[in-house]
Amino acid sequence: MPTPYPSGEHRRVLLVEDDDGDAFLVRELLAEVDPDVELAVVQSVDEVLRRGELERADCVLLDLNLPGTTGLDGLRAILQADSVAAVCVLTGLDDQHLGIAAVAAGAQDYLVKGKADGEVLVRAIRYAVERRRAEASLLRLREEQLAAAESSRLERGLLPSPLLAGSPVRAHTFYRSGRTRAVIGGDFFDAVLGPTGTVHAIVGDVCGHGPDEAALGALLRVSWRALVLAGVDEPQLLPKLQQVLVSERHDRSLFTTAATVALRAADDGSSRLHALVRLAGHPPPLVLGRAPHTVAPPVGLPLGVRPNVRWQAAEVVLEPGWALLLHTDGLIEGRGADPDELLWTEGLIDVLAAERDRDLDRLPERLVERAEQLNGGALVDDVAILLLSHDATPSDAAPAGVVVAVGDRA
Repeated sequence: MPTPYPSGEHRRVLLVEDDDGDAFLVRELLAEVDPDVELAVVQSVDEVLRRGELERADCVLLDLNLPGTTGLDGLRAILQADSVAAVCVLTGLDDQHLGIAAVAAGAQDYLVKGKADGEVLVRAIRYAVERRRAEASLLRLREEQLAAAESSRLERGLLPSPLLAGSPVRAHTFYRSGRTRAVIGGDFFDAVLGPTGTVHAIVGDVCGHGPDEAALGALLRVSWRALVLAGVDEPQLLPKLQQVLVSERHDRSLFTTAATVALRAADDGSSRLHALVRLAGHPPPLVLGRAPHTVAPPVGLPLGVRPNVRWQAAEVVLEPGWALLLHTDGLIEGRGADPDELLWTEGLIDVLAAERDRDLDRLPERLVERAEQLNGGALVDDVAILLLSHDATPSDAAPAGVVVAVGDRA
């Protein structure tokens, strides 16, 4: 006779039966077929609940004809106490309709007394346990899916929509979290038209990859946007953002890198724009065109490393048709054309030169694709890309790549 359960698998069965003769018969049938089944006998549902027997039982065999209970009341009481209990009900010869009703009410199976031998009894117990286990697994999976969907909706709400209406600037973006099954990571970006007509942009990266860092990155982005919209002077944006970081970080060792750009119209009334760039331990922006190159002011310390830091700025003039690329280091920390070297900014410049005819709407995603091809697989870190350009259709927005350095200023 085959073993009903895998070798070494133990089952504790709780029999709720007030008839000593029926309880003795069930015990003998189980012992004959599978002596590893441990049977505990309780004479009423009230006793089951009072003694906490459900917590120790893999399966419940429940007589529906117990004193003090009517119809399915006993079954309902057990399932109310433990909604995932595996219950098989026992009925008399003339109560098969009650057994069917019990299954509809949540029992896993029903057995008719006098018709169930040991094999049938053990098989019913095994199937009841496995079905309930499968149902519980499906329920947990569904709960996890709902929680993940809710988390994704919340995280998507934290991703920015650049506020550039009324400005001569257009934003093309890409964002992907390096965390498994996450929408946002510690990287962040934003672009906002300030109250004086200056367009401000930021790309930042909170060190670390957990949900706490993701939450901090979202907080820093929202805080930066609030500072811009409140009209805080551009030189004070990074110092104010550092104050937020220091007050909100959960670990004193956490720091954040950032690159900021402030775009304003030229004083001579031309269509050129002046770009003021500051770096806080972050990769520099790149001016696109036939010969892409960096805008590289002195690189200051990351935010949160030391108080009272000053971040120097470089100012450049962007001619009509300009495009400026800001990104986090996740884009350039994979392998480059030389497998022994990382891509870094130099390799990204080569990629941009090869993609110079790509329309700007498609370019951020294409840069990630090219970086993954060179890396030989997916990039493991968060990737945030903010590509700013003259507000024109993609076909008219081919970057001129003309930049004139006009000096640095604090």
